[in-house]
Amino acid sequence: MKRNSVGISDIRIHVPEARIGLDTLVEHRVNENPRLERHLARAMRTTGQRAIRFPSVREDTATLAASAAHGLLTGNPDKSASNLRYLTVGTESGLDHSKPVSAFVEGMLQRAGVGVPENLSSFQVQHACAAGTLSLLSVSALLQASGRGDESGLVMCSDIARYDVRTTAEITQGAGAVAMLVENDPDLVEIDLATQGYCSTDADDFFRPLGSKTAKVKGTYSMQCYRDTLESALVDHCERAGTRPREALEETDLFILHTPFRNLPETAMTGLLEKHLDLDAEEAREFLAARGLYDAIDAVAEVGNIYTGSMYMGLAFALYRQFHRVGSQIVGKRILFASYGSGNTMAVFSGTVAPGAPRVIARWDLDALLADSRDASFEEYETWIRGPYVVTASDAADAENTADQPGFVLETVREDGYRVYGYVGAPDTVTEPAGRLLVGHYL
Repeated sequence: MKRNSVGISDIRIHVPEARIGLDTLVEHRVNENPRLERHLARAMRTTGQRAIRFPSVREDTATLAASAAHGLLTGNPDKSASNLRYLTVGTESGLDHSKPVSAFVEGMLQRAGVGVPENLSSFQVQHACAAGTLSLLSVSALLQASGRGDESGLVMCSDIARYDVRTTAEITQGAGAVAMLVENDPDLVEIDLATQGYCSTDADDFFRPLGSKTAKVKGTYSMQCYRDTLESALVDHCERAGTRPREALEETDLFILHTPFRNLPETAMTGLLEKHLDLDAEEAREFLAARGLYDAIDAVAEVGNIYTGSMYMGLAFALYRQFHRVGSQIVGKRILFASYGSGNTMAVFSGTVAPGAPRVIARWDLDALLADSRDASFEEYETWIRGPYVVTASDAADAENTADQPGFVLETVREDGYRVYGYVGAPDTVTEPAGRLLVGHYL
C-alpha cells in the first residue's frame, strides 16, 4: 500500500534577546582564576562557540516554546489551528514531574487568541537532545497512519542549557525553541519514515539528576558516544534503505546533524567521510561545505546549545542559505538527518525538500533573528546563573514598562508550586493574583 508523504510544512525559531559574548564571559572567568585561561582558550577553539543567548527572569521552557509556536501559527493564516490533532514538546528542561510543557503551551496559545482545539493529544517526550526528533517522528507516523489529510501536528523543541560555572562546559550554554508544523503532503520537507536507522546504549556521558538545575557532562566521552552511534545508526539506516554508507553519503545534498556546539558535526562527519569515502580533512571540508553543513551549524555558534532544537535550527538555516543561492532548484534536494541524544541514542533518517519549499522559505528572515539581540551585562548573566530568582519592586516596574510588548511570560509560581503564565497583549489575558511567590526560572 502506497502511503501519503508526511513531514514539515514550516519552521519558526525563537531565541531570547539577551546575549553575552564568550569573550566577555571568558575575560571575567580568567580574572577570577587565571589558571582557567588555558582550559577556556582550548574549549573555545574546540567548540567554535562565540556567544550565549539566555532567558530573562520571566522566560522559561514553556514561554520559549509558546513564542515559537505562536509565531508559526499566526504566520500561516491559511493553516487553521483548529486542524491540530497533536501538540507535543520535546525537551530535557521539563518544568513539572507530571504535567507536560505542551499543556502549558496549549493554555498560553488559547489565551493569546489562537484557536487551538481541545480535541487533540498533548504530550511531552524526553530523551536528552533527541527528544524533539522522537516527537517529530512520532507525530509524523501518527498523521500518516490516520490517512486524514485535514489533520496536523505542532512539534516544539524547547530547552535551556545550563552547566556548572567556571568549567569548560559553561561556554556551551544556550536557550531557544523551534516549532514545526507537521502535515501530510508537507510544504517544506518530506520525511522518509521507512528507513530510520537507530543506535541506543546505556551510557553516562551526559545526565541531569532530579533536583539539579545543571547538567553533568563528560565532554570527551560524550563526543565519542556521538561519533560511535552516528556510525552504527548510519549503517542501520543504509541496511533498511538497501544501500551502502558510501552511496548514502555521496547522494546526500544537505547534511543536518545535532549540534551541541558548532564544531562537533564537522568532526564527526570528517571521520565518516575518511572511513567511507577515503577523503582527507581538506577534501572532507569541501565536500561538507558543498552540502550545506556549515550553513546549518554556524547559527549555534551565536546562540549556544538549544538542546532538542539545535538540529532543527540548523535545518532552517541550511534551507535558508541554500535557497538564497539556488532558488527553486532547492526542490528535490536530499537531506540526511542525524539526531543524537545523550544517555544515549542516535537516529539517522532521510528527507527531501518539498515542492512548496521556495514559497515557505521566501517568507523567512533568519538574518534578522540573529541580529535581534541585546548585549547583556555580565551581572545580568550572573543573575540568571544564580536562579531561581525572587522578584523585586524594580523588576516589577521593569515588567510594567515593557507591558506593551506582546509576548508570553511566567507570571507567578503559586504557593503550591504551580506555574501560572500570561500573554501580554492578549484580548482575554487571565492572571491569578493570589499566592504570588516567585517570578523566575528554575532551569
